[in-house]
Amino acid sequence: VYGFFGWQIRDFHIAKREEDIGFYAGFVGSSFMVGRALTSLFWGVVADRYGRKPVILIGTFSVVVFNTLFGLSTNFWMALSMRFFLGCFNSLLGTIRAYASEVCREEYRALALSVVSTSRGIGLIIGPAIGGFFAQPVEKYPNLFAESSIFGRFPYFLPCLIISVYAVGSLFACKWLPETLHKHAEKANERADLHDISEHSSNDSGQKDNIVELEDKQIHKSNLLKNWPLMSTIIVYCVFLLQEMAYSEVSYIP
Repeated sequence: VYGFFGWQIRDFHIAKREEDIGFYAGFVGSSFMVGRALTSLFWGVVADRYGRKPVILIGTFSVVVFNTLFGLSTNFWMALSMRFFLGCFNSLLGTIRAYASEVCREEYRALALSVVSTSRGIGLIIGPAIGGFFAQPVEKYPNLFAESSIFGRFPYFLPCLIISVYAVGSLFACKWLPETLHKHAEKANERADLHDISEHSSNDSGQKDNIVELEDKQIHKSNLLKNWPLMSTIIVYCVFLLQEMAYSEVSYIP
């Protein structure tokens, strides 16, 4: 929705020259991702411990609050802080991907993740369009919006309000989301039962030590930094997002 960064920074009058608008707009744009980078691991732990649904609810509610406040920003620092807090509480992308892979059977997981990526792409199309069409409504649609209205004082509030209202609808729709965290507990119990059976049957055959060694190796391999297939995927994803976000942010500058 934030297709109006350049004009918003211009109206804040923080840039002394027009050439400096992009410099300040970059800070506002990147503050969201800084917040996400600082808190994504934390929200992942919360989702694994307390459930996916509460994290999705918190993330959606944060969009309602901080997105609305961003539209009411009166200066550069307020806009920067609202974007940062929005990123800090925006735990939706990773949690929803985990959720999508859990509500589907194993043979449909790839399709489910593809649907999540497709919906994100659709959002990246519709969101900036909403920002562009509804920003500065008093200037674009003087017959519908008066200069003395709230949209005259806050020219970038309308697109943020539209997205916040949509987020409220999504928040109510989350009421019917089933929790999936119990599936991990069931799998853990199955592994524990298999371990007990293996341990019981190996007392007389001398295989107990082998099972312990195998478990130690599995624990050792659980280090994410040493999981090369995972790290290589993360690196490729970082390079892709660098290109995607750089193009998006540059296109916002007037």
